[in-house]
Amino acid sequence: MSNTMKAMVYYGANDIRFEERPIPTILHPDDAIIKLTKVTICGTDLGIWKGKNPEIEQVEKEKTGSFNGRILGHEGIGIVEEVGSAVKNFKKGDRVIISCVSRCGTCENCQKQLYAHCRNEGGWIMGYMIDGTHAEYVRTPFADTSLYHLPEGLNEDVAVFLSDILPTSHEIGVQYGDVKPGDNVAIVGAGPIGMSCLLTAQFYSPANIIMVDTDDNRLEFAKTVGATHVINSAKEDAIAKILELTGGRGVDCAIEAVGVEPTWNICQHVVKEGGHIANVGVHGKPVNFELNKLWIKNLTITTGLVNANTTGMLLKTCCSGKLPLEKLATHHFKFAEFEKAYDVFKHAADEKALKVMIDMA
Repeated sequence: MSNTMKAMVYYGANDIRFEERPIPTILHPDDAIIKLTKVTICGTDLGIWKGKNPEIEQVEKEKTGSFNGRILGHEGIGIVEEVGSAVKNFKKGDRVIISCVSRCGTCENCQKQLYAHCRNEGGWIMGYMIDGTHAEYVRTPFADTSLYHLPEGLNEDVAVFLSDILPTSHEIGVQYGDVKPGDNVAIVGAGPIGMSCLLTAQFYSPANIIMVDTDDNRLEFAKTVGATHVINSAKEDAIAKILELTGGRGVDCAIEAVGVEPTWNICQHVVKEGGHIANVGVHGKPVNFELNKLWIKNLTITTGLVNANTTGMLLKTCCSGKLPLEKLATHHFKFAEFEKAYDVFKHAADEKALKVMIDMA
């Protein structure tokens, strides 16, 4: 077996390369090496490519004095190739789902299920602070607590969504937004995260789910998977329309699912008194926060990085077939077409893409 593999490697803003890299090896007793079988690309990966996370280079330079690139990606499924001596729950040959969040399971934050902020160098590290899944093989730290057995019969595209977008949307959008039966909910942004918020919000039986976006194709799709109303904010005043739909009151929960000022602005103007704004989008720049108007409304405003503490529950729900998630996988590519997959996802609106899947076989 060769000791090199192909991988998508980030070298700096607007500089990613599909190139040969060494196959990862076990570094710690709780590591596992996974041979990837299917992966996807996240909007966060595009953000890194565009230079949104210069800390990747900065931290590496502080640690080692140089930066030799980072393999991107934090989502995927695969087959266990090798495990460290401390790994008990997995063995060579097991089919697994890789969580985007690595957790030690024992630190103070992990004991609070705040896995995103694991204090033993866990959290969101894959494809960020360590090499990720956009390669033929990946090293996964804390294997026993950061991998999930992939059940027979589960749609593989859906399994990949359990790495990140499904728990992220459910936890940071729907749970933090405290969606309840009878609520009115606005989801601003109909990308993969917004769509996953739309699907998982329906667990809690809200009365109405209003989806806002500038892409008619995505809005039409949203109607097929549960949106009660759709608004194209490029064609009409989304704030006025949402207030009209709610009798001037606004929504109980507004979910920001993009990470830019225009979508945040809609959310802060359409939430009613006592309501929730749940920010799921990854913001790269400051936004105008109208606290002078919001302070009096008794709001709860939440932010967050996924803890993946509901992944196990969501896995069971997906196995029951109650979430039509496979519809989110709109484009499929072979491993050799990884660069094309990135380009298509970068131009998602033009390509009518929601999630792109890369089959490593």
